[in-house]
Amino acid sequence: MDSTTPRPEILDTAFPWPRPPIDPPPAYDWLRENEPIHQVATAGGGKAWLITRYDDVRAILSDPRVSSDSQNPGFPRFGSMPEPEDQRLFLRMDAPQHTIFRDLLAKNFTLSAMKRMRPAIQELVDDTIDTMLANPDRKADFVESLALPIPSTVLSWLLGVRAEDRAFFNSAADRALAATDPTNPAALDIAMTAMHELRAYIRSIAEERAALDDPGDDIMGQLVGAARAGEITMMDVENSGFLLIIAGHDTTTNMTALGTYTLLQHRNQWDEMRNNPALVRNAVEELLRYLTVVHLVVLRVATEDIEIGGVTIEAGDSIIPLNLAANRDDAHFPGADQLDIHRKARDHFAFGHGVHQCIGQALARLELQVIFETLTRRVPTLALDADSADLPFKRWSGINGLFSMPVTW
Repeated sequence: MDSTTPRPEILDTAFPWPRPPIDPPPAYDWLRENEPIHQVATAGGGKAWLITRYDDVRAILSDPRVSSDSQNPGFPRFGSMPEPEDQRLFLRMDAPQHTIFRDLLAKNFTLSAMKRMRPAIQELVDDTIDTMLANPDRKADFVESLALPIPSTVLSWLLGVRAEDRAFFNSAADRALAATDPTNPAALDIAMTAMHELRAYIRSIAEERAALDDPGDDIMGQLVGAARAGEITMMDVENSGFLLIIAGHDTTTNMTALGTYTLLQHRNQWDEMRNNPALVRNAVEELLRYLTVVHLVVLRVATEDIEIGGVTIEAGDSIIPLNLAANRDDAHFPGADQLDIHRKARDHFAFGHGVHQCIGQALARLELQVIFETLTRRVPTLALDADSADLPFKRWSGINGLFSMPVTW
């Protein structure tokens, strides 16, 4: 973007701003070129520093002088109050508390664990595609038919929850994170109701496990076992299960739908993947970079004064490292606004960076690799069955995606 481009008027409105269906808000480009460290007013009534350049985002996310603790008064707010201390998710904690939960859960997401899961995920993807293709009209809602059920089923395996409950937490998780449109006065009430429903569900599962002599070796069983050993509390079990449902379900669902939409808009690259499956791993990394669906979740607060880019961020200031802006930084990814499945983009920030980098990233990568390889091979004629302008994108959600996507084949 030319540095002479006029200053966007939206900079004077409360953050966050709605994003276009795929690309970042245009103001991100202007900020990266002109004011890469910029303070804005937020919808929560405070102020926050936006960080937009790749190198600066990396530096902030690596800096021990920044905190992820949501109980800190300077933590960024978008109109919501901080959650009660006993309901805080480990995503919003610092060491040593954060470390306890990562150590408890990490063994479920190792590369060797993913290798063991791959055959089951491949079978699940094939079965789900079989069901979709069985429609004699050769039409389906891609989100409902494929993008939602695959991640939720995999999550049910990991958590050890009842398969018959998948429809419930599909709906509740979707309402909890997608009902964030500030133009809709009922949005917050919808989201809070869904979150309470999810918490009550996880609580019931935790209580069932706690009543057993052996709580099991799935994630819920491991968490209940840690509570019995005094390492964490039963409320921590509930909080962790709740976070895993949100993080493991909504993110991969939206990435599957939006990634498929994007590939269908770049048909030559869809065809390249079909003809050369070896490209799929690289393509997944590029789609993660290009789309950065999780773009308003990485939030921080300074615990000491930090000088970066010639600007001093004072202790107690809110910080929003814009991973979406960083992943579109031409200085690090030349031609960043172009999708290129040949690009080596593994160092993107779609999963964050540093000690709070997404614990489930290996699982997300595995699911996406299997889904896109199988789709391009088995459904090569897949196509949108609607005008792009009519698709319901999640323009106000902290996790970008699609509510539905009609397809044909």
